[in-house]
Amino acid sequence: MLCLDSAGGRDGFSPSSACFAVLPYPVGSPLPRTMPVSQADFRKTLGSFATGITVITLDSENEVHGMTANAFTSVSLNPMLVLVCVDQRARTHAHLHAKKRFGVNVLAEDQKAISEYYARPTRTHDRAAEEAGAIFERTAHGTPVLRGALAYLECRLHSAQDAGDHTIFIAEVEEVVVREGDPLLFFQSQYRKIGPPSS
Repeated sequence: MLCLDSAGGRDGFSPSSACFAVLPYPVGSPLPRTMPVSQADFRKTLGSFATGITVITLDSENEVHGMTANAFTSVSLNPMLVLVCVDQRARTHAHLHAKKRFGVNVLAEDQKAISEYYARPTRTHDRAAEEAGAIFERTAHGTPVLRGALAYLECRLHSAQDAGDHTIFIAEVEEVVVREGDPLLFFQSQYRKIGPPSS
């Protein structure tokens, strides 16, 4: 998620190291007591959960602001709500509170460079097209829409709740755009592509 804007976890997108083990315990048997979970172990474990990747976009003084995030999910069908978790130290965090409107762009499999660009902790927004091929259009509300994204959701902030070192931004979906294609995936610290459907 994410959140994210840096690969180091500053803006919600926190790639975790690939690390897993086969446990020598029969299925259904209780696991032995272990030491308290470390932050490193927590991140490694969550790396086993495959996700899609989004870029959260908003307009601030006619400038596109974006952050890579995979801590994104649906919340409710009625009303239609989604959430994104953002690190409270992230630059995008303050923009979301102030603007109260943002877009969620679900990345297609050929948009890895865009994901990496908006995950940089020191990126500048004015070279997105040159460095990553990111081109944006605008909605009627002025929200930036990433061209070529697999899906887009226009969101209006509903509520925000601090949770640890992140804030959970819940938003109402006002408009969606979906196109054909395959998603960019992230699993065990690596970008992946979707395989054929299981029979």
